[in-house]
Amino acid sequence: MHLQESSIQAPSNLAPQNAKFDFVARNQIVTIVDGEAVTTTGTIAHETGNEHASVIALVRKYQADFSEFGGVRFQIEPFETAGGMQSREIALMNEQQATLLLTYMRNTAIVREFKKRLVKEFWRLAKSVPAQSADLSTLEILQMALESEKARVLLTVQVEAQAKKIDHLENLFKEGETAAQFCKQLNGVNVMQVQAYLKAKNWLFTEGRSGSRWRVSSYARDRYMTEHHDEITPHGKEPFTVYKPILLRKGAVRLYELYLAGELPMKKNWDGLHTHDKAVRGAA
Repeated sequence: MHLQESSIQAPSNLAPQNAKFDFVARNQIVTIVDGEAVTTTGTIAHETGNEHASVIALVRKYQADFSEFGGVRFQIEPFETAGGMQSREIALMNEQQATLLLTYMRNTAIVREFKKRLVKEFWRLAKSVPAQSADLSTLEILQMALESEKARVLLTVQVEAQAKKIDHLENLFKEGETAAQFCKQLNGVNVMQVQAYLKAKNWLFTEGRSGSRWRVSSYARDRYMTEHHDEITPHGKEPFTVYKPILLRKGAVRLYELYLAGELPMKKNWDGLHTHDKAVRGAA
């Protein structure tokens, strides 16, 4: 399997266990564990056609990211192989953690299909209302049902908005582009101030007498950004190296989060619409 930075490339030929994809027990991709709806890295690997070892390695590599949405829980799970039953360590992922993990994967057709199924299944479990106690009055039950319906509608809106933002982000990001090139696609961002902003965030620093040569800081290197470099040999002069800071997929995700939070430098005449808002409005 081919790993690129923080992404997983799903193979074009699915693993044998996925050959009968339509017959997978779809209602089992999300389960309730200790009162919380979760999926597992085993399920995610199986349903996206990836090796589980690669998926669990990605979780461990970026465990700090996933921990922002709750503690990552690991457990031992038995699984069947040609040589008999074996055991492996899997991670339990809540909805936010699973969504984040899928954004770190290549946006292939099978990954997109699984995203939709996963969102629907988390939503189905979230809107389920448990049986009420017989001691509750009719009014109390009606009030609880009303609050549950309000929460369901709000969750539906949030899930749909999150799915649109994720899909739009994946369409925007291109391998090998700079942070300024990525931000140029974000409605309202003042691209001329992006590098200075990233310098203040300790992603970039400048070197040289003029301070015009931009480099990636140790804090952001291989986390949010990387560098491409070329050696230039002018005629009759000493060769020198030119560095070009390049945005990584995880860096694009973080910039997009900062953009939605209103923390990127914005133009004074910004119309207040984010890029995905304009795309949705234009398609309406």
